[in-house]
Parts: sequence; structure tokens; C-alpha cells
Amino acid sequence: MMRNQFITDAYIGIGSNLQNPFFQVAGAMEQLALIEHSELHSFSSLYSSRPMGPPDQPPYVNAVAWLKTRLAVHPLLLKLQAIENEQGRTRDGERWGPRTLDLDILVYGNYSLKNQVLTVPHPGIKSREFVLYPLHEVNKNLMIPNLGAIHRLQPRCYANGLTRLSL
Repeated sequence: MMRNQFITDAYIGIGSNLQNPFFQVAGAMEQLALIEHSELHSFSSLYSSRPMGPPDQPPYVNAVAWLKTRLAVHPLLLKLQAIENEQGRTRDGERWGPRTLDLDILVYGNYSLKNQVLTVPHPGIKSREFVLYPLHEVNKNLMIPNLGAIHRLQPRCYANGLTRLSL
């Protein structure tokens, strides 16, 4: 496996709205902490959000994790997809449909990439409250490539019913 020799800050969006979403997100956090050549630096609070896609689905539980990793971006993506699969994720082709677990690479260092497999920074980052609010919580000083400072983006995004969950 090809590895990045440098430590990169990777921010991972986490979401679930099926099969006990709170449990799914907590399980994802545990699995993220076990990724080889990586360290779970911190994670946000859990948030409840409205679904983006079809309206006839349950609300989501969302969070963001901050990893420090030596993995290159594509091997990291494969690790995230393996965690999704272990937690019952099925890919039926329905865009923004309900799911047990969704793990997205939101930001990977200062890296910008766009191909058929992956776009980094995540293309929806600046308009999704369930990403911006927890991302701002984990790193208020984050600079997002091609978008700028998180502390300037987050206040411009309407909360849209986003609620921080108390544990």
C-alpha cells in the first residue's frame, strides 16, 4: 500500500439515519480511531439534521472527525468505505437516500482533487449546515482549499433546523 510519508489533517463527515443512527455514528468514531497509520485527533458533538434527499426519511445524526493520517487520500477513502460496509451500508443508487452510515472526506490537508472517484474538498461543504457547524466546532481556524476560512463560511450557512444533541 502506498503511504504518505507526511502527516495530513483529514476531516471526515459522518452521517446516519438508519438502524439506530446514534449507535452508528458512535461505532464509526470507534472504527476511525483504529485506522492504521492514523490518529483520531478530535471529533465534534453529534447533531440532528433534516435529510437532504427524499423527504420521507428519518432525520440524520451527523458529526465530524479530525484525523491525523499518514495514509494517502485514496487509501483513506478505501478504509472509510470498509467501515461503511461493516456497518451495513448498501449502495442502491438512490442519491441522498437513507443509510446506516455515510463517511465523507471533507478536507484532506491543502489537497484539491476532482476525479470520478473522489472530490476533495467535498463539493457540498460550503452549503451544508450538518457539515459546516461540526467542522467549525472541531477546528475554528481551518482553511479549506479553494473556499477559505471556516470561520467565514459557517456563519453564512443557515442552520436549517440543525440541533446539537446532548449525550
